[in-house]
Amino acid sequence: MPPGWENPAVRADRRLVELLQELRVLQTGVQIVFAFLLGVAFTPRFPQLSDAQQDIYVATLLLTVVAAAVLATPVALHRGLFHHPGKARIVDVSARIAQFGLLLLASALTGAVLLVLDVVLGAPIALAISAVIALIFTALWFVLPWSVRRATRERP
Repeated sequence: MPPGWENPAVRADRRLVELLQELRVLQTGVQIVFAFLLGVAFTPRFPQLSDAQQDIYVATLLLTVVAAAVLATPVALHRGLFHHPGKARIVDVSARIAQFGLLLLASALTGAVLLVLDVVLGAPIALAISAVIALIFTALWFVLPWSVRRATRERP
């Protein structure tokens, strides 16, 4: 066998372990944002937020909860189908779910930044900075991996 060769079952096992490890790191970020958002509602200043700021808060809180659920789904899928023979399919589905979870997390983080900056700096500056933050997430989490994957495929 050539060096680095893996049979499909071993490759699927390795890919799933790598994915689950990546998700552990992301879950920590989700938990921190969620804890921050839970605390915000119980501060004395929360009732002074405008209706728009409270809407941003609610949307961001919900995005964070859904991101947590989506990013935990591959773990639940792995547990529910632990000895299932279609592990390669489980890995593929889990990777797609994780991508969607990243989108939700990026949206939640951008929403949290928008809320804080709106309170501190005002809406116009908060919107501008949050748009830049959203572009950074898009570039780093989605465009960069896509472009690297594309460039790797095009090499001889």
